[in-house]
Amino acid sequence: MQYTTLGTTDLKVSRIALGCMGFADPAQGVNPWALDEEAAAPMFRRAVELGITLWDTANVYGGGTSEEIVGRALKTYTRREDVVLATKVGLPMHSGPGGAGLSRRAILTQVDASLTRLGTDYIDLYQIHRFDPATPVEETMAALHEVVAAGKVRHLGASSMWAWQFAKMQHTAARNGHTPFVSMQNQYSLVQREDEREMFPLLADQGVASLPWCPLAKGRLARPRGQVTTRSAGDPMGQRFFGDVDRPIVEAVERIAAARGIPMARTALAWVLNNPVVAAPIVGATRPTHLDDAAAALDVHLDTAELEALEGPYTPREPTGF
Repeated sequence: MQYTTLGTTDLKVSRIALGCMGFADPAQGVNPWALDEEAAAPMFRRAVELGITLWDTANVYGGGTSEEIVGRALKTYTRREDVVLATKVGLPMHSGPGGAGLSRRAILTQVDASLTRLGTDYIDLYQIHRFDPATPVEETMAALHEVVAAGKVRHLGASSMWAWQFAKMQHTAARNGHTPFVSMQNQYSLVQREDEREMFPLLADQGVASLPWCPLAKGRLARPRGQVTTRSAGDPMGQRFFGDVDRPIVEAVERIAAARGIPMARTALAWVLNNPVVAAPIVGATRPTHLDDAAAALDVHLDTAELEALEGPYTPREPTGF
């Protein structure tokens, strides 16, 4: 495993992140394709064996059950001090006051609930799940600074928004002496590259790390076109984000992977890792071999001709996932 520091901090993270959205109680009905605690166990064990230290979840995943599973895995398979634990706040947990959004009440309520479910007294990276237009930015950044000052959170991150929104939040934090964001979790893959124009220049300028979600386009870059998995068939988000326009990109990944004699997933992840702004793509593994491929991608160095073949078919499109 390779490691890097997160943005301008001294926090060392693995260059592959374990995405935990797929670990949840299926009875919650949020993700019908989710792995329960027993089925998720091999992924946690393999992550520890490979040295994957960055584990990413969210309060909303599985109605809170993902955080519970992750919290128990921390105690069962590793030590708390050996993992960089990341979770999120902002999407709806319940309909009552403080159940959603980025108000002071919501942040203070939800951080405590996350700490309880995770079974820990601090979160390494606390990320806002989406921009909240209903709450003044000053209120959000002050509340986030408050949970850092209280020792409940070590670092702050953001996810999935327009660059002007992120710049506004960073400027507000700087103007008021509050804690800034050190990472941006954004959608980035061979079939969604709009942040190369929209967000990445800002991240590079401010020394903020990218933690791409969906680096394999919900698995579409990991298998020949036309193959269907349980998740791809039942994940409405994936159906919304990707379509026929991506065919030549998937086919280019397949050709290059075949020529190298490696899996498609390894090839597509190697391309994501090639971007200097990217610290660690988030890999939502449902099999231990998915993590093996992700770790092996760190040793795949694509040449100029391969990069041109992978990037050539891309056409501009609307950013998705906000």
